[in-house]
This record gives sequence, C-alpha cells and structure tokens, in this order.
Amino acid sequence: MTTNINGELAGLELPVERSCPFASPAAYERLREQAPISKVRLSSGGEAWWVSGHEEARAVLADGRFSSDKRKDGFPLFTLDAATLKQLRSQPPLMLGMDGAEHAAARRPVIGEFTVKRLAALRPRIQDIVDHFIDDMLATDQRPVDLVQALSLPVPSLVICELLGVPYTDHDFFQSRTTMMVRRTSLEDRQRAFAELRAYIDDLVTRKESEPGDDLFGRQIARQRQKGTVDHAGLVSLAFLLLTAGHETTANMISLGVVGLLSHPEQLALVKADSSRTPMAVEELLRYFTIADGVTSRLATEDVQIGGVSIKAGEGVIASTLSANWDPAAFKNPAELDVERGARHHLAFGFGPHQCLGQNLARMELQIVFDTLFRRIPTLRLAAPAEDLPFKTDAVIYGVHELPVTW
Repeated sequence: MTTNINGELAGLELPVERSCPFASPAAYERLREQAPISKVRLSSGGEAWWVSGHEEARAVLADGRFSSDKRKDGFPLFTLDAATLKQLRSQPPLMLGMDGAEHAAARRPVIGEFTVKRLAALRPRIQDIVDHFIDDMLATDQRPVDLVQALSLPVPSLVICELLGVPYTDHDFFQSRTTMMVRRTSLEDRQRAFAELRAYIDDLVTRKESEPGDDLFGRQIARQRQKGTVDHAGLVSLAFLLLTAGHETTANMISLGVVGLLSHPEQLALVKADSSRTPMAVEELLRYFTIADGVTSRLATEDVQIGGVSIKAGEGVIASTLSANWDPAAFKNPAELDVERGARHHLAFGFGPHQCLGQNLARMELQIVFDTLFRRIPTLRLAAPAEDLPFKTDAVIYGVHELPVTW
C-alpha cells in the first residue's frame, strides 16, 4: 500500500464501515502507522488527504488556512452529485460552514447560551426529564426494553426543545427528518427531509419573532432588535444547526455509553462506587466511540505544511477524529476502555474555532443519564450480546438502532 510521501493514493475508499463496536476500523490503524497523513479516495469520486494522527488532526483543525465552507469547489464531500451541490450552494451556510470573521461573528452571540454557568441552571430540569423516562421504564411490565426509544432518543430531544423553545409536540417531526438526513437513505428522501425541516424551522423562527419567549431564540431576537434589525435567515440557519446537531449525536452516545459500561463491568463498578468518576468516564466514552467521524472535513485555501507533508491550495482534507482518538501517541493502549484515563484532550467534539458549541450541554446530559440510570436500575444488563446488537454506520455517524436491556 502506498502512502502520502509522494502524494500517491493509499488504497482506501471513504467512508469506511465500522464492523466492531469496540474497535476502530483496521484500515485506520494501518494508515496511521504508515503515515499520519495519506491520500485516499472518496466514494463520491475524487481524492482527499486523510489525517489520522492526533497531533496532525489538531494542527489542521486549528489552522485558519483550511476552509469549512462546503460550497467551495474541491471540498471533500462523501456525497457529490449535482443536486446536492445545488442544494448546498442555494442555502445560506450553516455556522459549521463559515470561516474566519464570518464564523466568529455568527458564533459569538450564541456562546453565552452554552456556558457552564447558564447550563447549570438547566441541570434540575434535565434531571427531571431523565427521572421521568426512567420512571416509565420501571413502570412497564414489558421486558426487554429498547433503551434507544425509552431513554436515549427522548432525553436529548426534550432537552433541546426546552433550550430552544421548540414545542415538544413537534419533536417526532424534527427527529425523523434529521435521522433521515444523516442516514444512507435515497437522495430524494434526504432532499425532502432537508426541505421539510428547513420549512418547519423558518416557520418556527417567524413565530418566535412575533412572540419571543425566555429561550435561546427569544434572547437572540431581543438582542438583535436592540441593534436595530433581526437576521431572519441567520436565525433559521442557527436553529437548523442546533436542532439537527443537538440530539442525534447525544442520543447515540447515551446508547453506546451504556453498551460500553455494561460490556466492561469492572469499569462500570468504578463509576458506581464513586460518582465523582463520572465526568472522566464520559470523556473516555466520548474518545472511545467518537460517534461522528469525518465531519471535520476542510479545504486548503493556501499551500500548507502539516506533519512534514505539503498540502496544496484547493486540495481536500479530512481530519479523522476517530483515528486521532485512537492514536497511541496521544492515548496509551487506546483500545482499552479506561474510565480513569483522563482523556479530556480527545477530539470527539472537534478542535479549534469550530469545536462543538454544545459540548458542555452534551457532557452534562451524559453525566446525568449515566449516574441516574445505574443508580436507579443497578441490575441493568444487556438483553443480547453486544456483538449481536444492530450497530449502524450511517455515512459518518455511528450508533445503535435498538438497544434491548433488562434488569
């Protein structure tokens, strides 16, 4: 297999399916050992640089010479067809697709909504939500219970509804549409889901402009009015980003975290014995599973040297957060789940200017769910072997379709 030293292809086509819930793809390991930066093929056609080392991935994600704007020619997309490109280029970019000053200006007004202090005020409500769904689990006579439907999906859905001021009665609608967008459904289904969700959010923002409440969007609208104008299109893009990113990834992490802890009883015992270990356990689970891989794609806008490799302007780059999080140079024995590792420097939330805006919220949700679930149902166990669970790799999002548990 050739490597990137001479800019030759490394014999890997992306995206790569994950076949084992407790291992990164063998191809990732092989490429990282040979060269932390390698040329690969994309299933959509074309080539890109695959950055698999932890140090090199951080360097790419922190470098302003790499663009996040998916509308640009040459940007490495896993789906590359005329309809998708037309759709991308016809819509205002989401915050994730902005660069430099434009990105900073869009992100700055929202950062205050996700500080540890503000989110602490939401903690009692999140605890009530988690207790409510666990109450329902304990009240049912049916065994096993699908944890995905009983807890993993509804908790982050209701939390994001509370945060944004979205009627929870609408959660089935936006949950189904966002799921359709990230899974390998047909192009027509993805386009329809995108259009329907965008229309719903446009209407939601219009309603918020008429009657702003004490929620994230109500405060954004009030702040903008103080400055003289309301950026409707910008609010729609922000709402779209937060609704789509704010529950699917956390839902998958709840399910995978439960699988990981139940499959490593000695690690679970440590968490049960001392809840002060839960924050470290959450960081390790985030590192270990790294459910969103390949979303940290970039386009070089200048010639850049990364890890001794020359990347030319106009070339696509994909920083693999999963491979970086399993880099033994950064994490000793990365294939071992170790809740006392202290893996805070993982890249599960990305790195640099685009590091996940809602990471503090996700951490808090996960900590509350794991502490409460294993305290209230200490005999919880998988109702099927982990290797038999219906794990899914939908594009670059990793999770579980169903998670039967019993006690």
